[in-house]
Amino acid sequence: MMEYLNAFGAMLNGMSPYLLLGFFIAGVLHAFVPSTIYSRYLAGTGLRSVATAAAFGIPLPLCSCGVLPTAVALRRSGASRAASTSFLIATPQTGVDSIMATYSMMGLPFAILRPVAALVTSLIGGMAVGHWERKGALDDVKSDANYEFSELPKGFWNKVLETLKYGFFDMMQSIGRWLILGLVVATLITVLLPDDFFSTYARWPLLNMFIIVLVAVPMYVCATGSIPIAAALMLKGMSPGCALVLLMAGPAANVASMFVVNNAFGRKATIVYLLSIIGGAIGFGVLVDYWPGLRETFVNALPCHIMHHGMHGASWLNTLCSVALLGMIVVAMFSKYWKSYQIKHNKTTAMKEYKVKGMMCVHCQANVEKGLAALPGVEKVTVDLAKGTALVEGNVDDQAVIDKINELGYQYVP
Repeated sequence: MMEYLNAFGAMLNGMSPYLLLGFFIAGVLHAFVPSTIYSRYLAGTGLRSVATAAAFGIPLPLCSCGVLPTAVALRRSGASRAASTSFLIATPQTGVDSIMATYSMMGLPFAILRPVAALVTSLIGGMAVGHWERKGALDDVKSDANYEFSELPKGFWNKVLETLKYGFFDMMQSIGRWLILGLVVATLITVLLPDDFFSTYARWPLLNMFIIVLVAVPMYVCATGSIPIAAALMLKGMSPGCALVLLMAGPAANVASMFVVNNAFGRKATIVYLLSIIGGAIGFGVLVDYWPGLRETFVNALPCHIMHHGMHGASWLNTLCSVALLGMIVVAMFSKYWKSYQIKHNKTTAMKEYKVKGMMCVHCQANVEKGLAALPGVEKVTVDLAKGTALVEGNVDDQAVIDKINELGYQYVP
């Protein structure tokens, strides 16, 4: 048991200072940067709009589910499908929090290559969709321009409070459990797998990449939660190219996102979206593994001491950051499930409950709450993220609620 705890604590200590800094920067972006700026420059189908969308999306700490309502909102607010697709590909692959965590656990080369790979793959995907969009060859899908972005809080100190709330509470609710799950999986890999496990299959890195894609793409894993898993696998002999495939393909797509993208952007755009992610991940993985000297650079930059030296020698700052991070996650998750408990016991007969499929983070929760609250006759909306339900109070037509849920990019379940 102590071996598991030491390995878990070592990884957490290595990542926590960078994670906290990343969460703070995420809060600043959320509270101080107007959301409308993301649609103002994204109406075109050319390289400028596609590159702007990618540049906007790369620092945002949104996962493959959290980015969906944002991308759909951009599309409905006037952004082209090319720019929206670029944003959709770039955003979940990385973010300020995951870049910081990648540097702390996997070294500078990985921290640099992740956003570069996200940029390149999003440009390729966005430009391909833009080419078809200009020729009118894409599927005819519905594009309502009735989404309203949330306004920024007024006043400097209100923005500061919103920065702290979003970065250290909302973000913890969104990816806290996935981060802990990633650390637990990495701990199990570190302790249970033999040190030479992947070295046995090192002669077939390309085959390993395809296997990783088949496993990682349909599943949900956040950009930050995938880092300790990739680092642990590398220390067991996995090539850096294969680790990069996991870091790119795992966070960028999952089964739920595929259905939503297909519904909001069309079948051809969805195919481009998937091919860009898969092709880009394998392409960059091959580059890292087969370019002369590059593989050794990535392997040598891996801070292996983080994984092997346990809790011994951890600085007081790292330990303090780890305790603070775990405390914030516990508070955020307790609040989340306490809200579910209150909803269950305070439900009145005037409320109607709707089952919503596809909500996986606080961004999804906020999107559904705001969308349903805007319907005529709705007095109050409470979304229970843990159970995947929306409680609607007021005099509103059932079909209007169902249509709005589907319109927002989620799925009503009878």
